[in-house]
Amino acid sequence: MNTIVVIGITVLAGVAVIVQGQIMGLITQTLGPLENLCITYAGGALVVGLAALVARGGQLKDWASLPWYAFTPGLLGVVIVSTIGYMVPRLGLVTGFTLFVASQFMVGVLFDHYGWLGAEVRPLDLPRALGLGLVMAGISLLVRPPA
Repeated sequence: MNTIVVIGITVLAGVAVIVQGQIMGLITQTLGPLENLCITYAGGALVVGLAALVARGGQLKDWASLPWYAFTPGLLGVVIVSTIGYMVPRLGLVTGFTLFVASQFMVGVLFDHYGWLGAEVRPLDLPRALGLGLVMAGISLLVRPPA
């Protein structure tokens, strides 16, 4: 796939995360965190279920060959969705998602460097470390308390 297309899709997903975060914060404040999870997961399950019915022929029959941790994304999704719904009204979108993304950068570097959970090994070299340092410096400016 063309790199420009992949970048475009990634940017759209980033926009979707912010819009989703704001909406989930509203649901959590209005109805509560469990109701937020229910609405979020029910909507997603409906869309994915319909897509699976239309696509057919998936490799679901090979589920037993997966490692145990391959069955944890739903649980991790509950942690992610409930955290977003909780943090957005309390920290705001910029601070909340800055911390959210910063933690992904830090853990992502470890996964890349060590190849955890089957990740392709991408060693942390000096240019990547400097880039990460610059990102973290920028993040520290965004997350600082208001004056």
